[in-house]
Amino acid sequence: MEIILATVVVVAVVFFGALISMGNERQRKAIDGLREQTVLWAMQDLRIKRERVAREVRVDDPLGWLNAITAKVCGYDMNLQVVEAFDAPQSLICVPKDGNNRVIFSPLSPNDIRQVRRDKRSRLSQYAERNPMLSISQHVINFELSVLNSGILFDLELPIVWKGLTHHEIGKVERLWVYVIS
Repeated sequence: MEIILATVVVVAVVFFGALISMGNERQRKAIDGLREQTVLWAMQDLRIKRERVAREVRVDDPLGWLNAITAKVCGYDMNLQVVEAFDAPQSLICVPKDGNNRVIFSPLSPNDIRQVRRDKRSRLSQYAERNPMLSISQHVINFELSVLNSGILFDLELPIVWKGLTHHEIGKVERLWVYVIS
């Protein structure tokens, strides 16, 4: 009788533990969704506020703009120089003047890069040998640039800067990722 009772208690504890675990996972997903919605709301709010100044957007020094934005987000001035630009997938490779690291700018997020690596049949995976962005480690330091941390005109200035530095169109991009490779 005691063995049956102990078994029932163990099964009940495991069952309730599984229920709690599933509930926590649902809450985590809901919180992630709320966080993403909050970010999107904040970005839309900034878009509304900047409509008056958006008509006169100009960037005279694209590399200086990129250095300033990178210093603002990363916390230190890298004094970047452009090395190479790729169009498929879009990336811009820079090196600091001290030459210690490589810095890669791309509209592809870390999740997008992982997806490309997983999908061997992807048309982008054929560029992995040429484009070092697709061969970066998932443990590389990365930063996200957006209107929230790079200025309210970021998404209007970015296409101008990208075209000035790479001579390619970037299209409508709201976020740019910075990968610092040691």
